[in-house]
Amino acid sequence: MRHTGFRRTVVAIGVCSSLALAATACGSGADGAASGKTRITVNCEPPRSAKVDRAFFEEDTAAFEQAHPDIDVVAHDAFPCQDPKTFDAKLAGGQMEDVFYTYFTDVRHVVELGQAADLTPYLKELKSYDSIQKQLRDIYTVDGKVYGIPRTGYSMALVYHRALFREAGLDPDRPPATWDEVRAAARKIAALGDGTVGYADYSAQNQGGWHFTAELYAHGGDVVSADGERATIDTPEGRAVLQNLHDMRWTDDSMGSRQLLVINDVQQMMGSGKLGMYLAAPDNIPILVKEKGGDYQDLALAPMPGGHATLVGGDGYMFRKKATPAQIRAGLKWLDHMFLTPGKGFLGDYARARKHGAPVGLPEPRLFTGAADATDQRVKQANANVPVENYRAFLDGNGKLRLKTEPPHAQQIYSVLDGTVSAVLTKEDADIDRLLKEASGKIDGILARD
Repeated sequence: MRHTGFRRTVVAIGVCSSLALAATACGSGADGAASGKTRITVNCEPPRSAKVDRAFFEEDTAAFEQAHPDIDVVAHDAFPCQDPKTFDAKLAGGQMEDVFYTYFTDVRHVVELGQAADLTPYLKELKSYDSIQKQLRDIYTVDGKVYGIPRTGYSMALVYHRALFREAGLDPDRPPATWDEVRAAARKIAALGDGTVGYADYSAQNQGGWHFTAELYAHGGDVVSADGERATIDTPEGRAVLQNLHDMRWTDDSMGSRQLLVINDVQQMMGSGKLGMYLAAPDNIPILVKEKGGDYQDLALAPMPGGHATLVGGDGYMFRKKATPAQIRAGLKWLDHMFLTPGKGFLGDYARARKHGAPVGLPEPRLFTGAADATDQRVKQANANVPVENYRAFLDGNGKLRLKTEPPHAQQIYSVLDGTVSAVLTKEDADIDRLLKEASGKIDGILARD
């Protein structure tokens, strides 16, 4: 899924993309020069409606230009900045900015269209590159060449309600680590009654297919083969995902009778204190508090159960194919300054974020490793205004999981799997083997059209 990817400094969550612009407004021209400076265009500046974020972005960009008087940065603020409806049109028309925002799932597509500059020869210009998590760097690597720089990353987790755990006699400091433990905990929470649900899952608007994928990864399976040519859901792991959902729904009655849920439904249940657990990324926590009535003290995170893998997503920046070497070097310096200096910049100035009431101390995005990560975490913890101890289980366990991105043709595949998941959650006599076989055939058809 295209996640709530743009982690803003103040409001913490948002989606950032750019509407189509005239060609003359995007690329910088043949040499990128303006008044003797190297001129670069960038996108994904927060919109004017996000006044504080916009002010921070402009403040940070001005500081960059002061430190680099030979570089002129022209930011475009259209919102959202990576609109699927216009993204391909901008690429095909040569209208993309010199430095443009992409989701992880866009990388190979942009490269295959021949619209991305090869950054491999310039990586030494990016001070922070080696400190970025390798698994995230690899997402922007295609056939041995680097075409982009990750800026944020998220991984799926188990969000759970500590107060309900205590009421149900469960230890909130020892969240479920296996799917059997999830099922057992869900039964105890549902037994509290008064409309309390132990575990909830999505099953509509492609979100059911998204979560099926995350759960399949967590069981050690995959959606498509390594070569991308066939479905791999009709497996013991795929059956385990559906059987677990079926049994919680129909045998245990721990998922409630209301189904065909989407993210907003589940968030509302958790925020109101009527849900024990669901799967989401850490950036759901502020939404549950600010929009759904939740309390930071009650909300906690654990790694995906099973110990195998977690679905990851995120975003970064790529460079248009026609960008000059000078523009590429300038753009990399801008990325270093804005997003990739631990504890500083638009995403890392935690003192500034705290001053303006943004949640500080959530475990993700966590971009760096080694000394850079230690610096970033130290500054974050010094300014934390949320209960960081509630995320300890996630921090301790998530790093041990394999990070897996979404499958090719994700939205089409999720549409197919929506029907599979919804059938299991709405029909007690659903034939899991038949559902997997039929979905597998449909996914094979999608992959064959590639």
